[in-house]
Amino acid sequence: MYTQSFNVPDVRENTDATLPLSRVGAPDEADAARQARFEDKLSADHKIEPQDWMPEAYRKTLVRQISQHAHSEIVGMLPEGNWISRAPSLKRKAILIAKVQDEGGHGLYLYSAAETLGTSRDQMLADLHSGKAKYSSIFNYPTLNWADVGVIGWLVDGAAIMNQIPLCRCSYGPYARAMIRVCKEESFHQRQGYESLLTLMRGTVEQKAMVQDAVNRWWWKCLAMFGPPDSDSPNSVQGMRWGIKRISNDDLRQKFVDATVPQAEVLGVSLPDPELKWNEARQHYDFGAIDWDEFWATVNGNGPCNKERLATRVKAHQEGQWVREAALAYAHKQTQKHPTQQEAA
Repeated sequence: MYTQSFNVPDVRENTDATLPLSRVGAPDEADAARQARFEDKLSADHKIEPQDWMPEAYRKTLVRQISQHAHSEIVGMLPEGNWISRAPSLKRKAILIAKVQDEGGHGLYLYSAAETLGTSRDQMLADLHSGKAKYSSIFNYPTLNWADVGVIGWLVDGAAIMNQIPLCRCSYGPYARAMIRVCKEESFHQRQGYESLLTLMRGTVEQKAMVQDAVNRWWWKCLAMFGPPDSDSPNSVQGMRWGIKRISNDDLRQKFVDATVPQAEVLGVSLPDPELKWNEARQHYDFGAIDWDEFWATVNGNGPCNKERLATRVKAHQEGQWVREAALAYAHKQTQKHPTQQEAA
């Protein structure tokens, strides 16, 4: 669901993104032939599959990106799940339950895709719970009122879709295929959020003010979701060279702004940027500067809800241990009862 260029280093790395493909991730000269075949596949826009040889740096980049994406889906359930019991109607409650359930499913698709690269789900979750692994900074902010839920659908999911659609053409097959279903569901989430806001904007003066307040608080955070500027994002450059990313952070951010401004006009809200204006020469909207200090502070664990989100995830994991153990015991029991069927499956 949620992006942040999907590839923020868990620990600052000395990555020279200017190296050519023939030198990035190649262990030694003995692997030159395999490296050449790998590059030929990328050049032909063919998918890399789990059984194919790949440079270790390519594998590590994918593990980091896909696991961060999965973590973002799972942690992203929390800000909206907080409003399920307080939804204003049974209809809105049912919609929100379905959406939160979808996000959990997206996390499972992505953890499964990451596992094809040789990393275990237990290890990925351990990295998340220890604070080593990153997830989208957008979820470290509170949802203060019901309008926030609609704005998350419209702006946060809208930003996610802008980043995720190109991932359907990612060079790694399992990731690309998982993203096809994810994008279909996220498109529905974005429309649902926008419809919810339209309903509020046809309501009382207080409801309209609530929507505007939510937009004011989330707009800049959504622009930061695409990740740091291209000039400060060596991982993004390397990801594009490998066909993991298809469009740069800055270009995705510009596409999002251009698509969102007309939607805001229809909705009847103002976007909180005095520098936002159409540039006839560029045929794009100009917009103001993002507070990257706030972005990095939040990414590094100092946002308003970082500790709360992580503590909630760890608590849920610990309290669900008996469910996982019961499921494994049941699966083992079924294997003992029907060994032939299990082998055939």
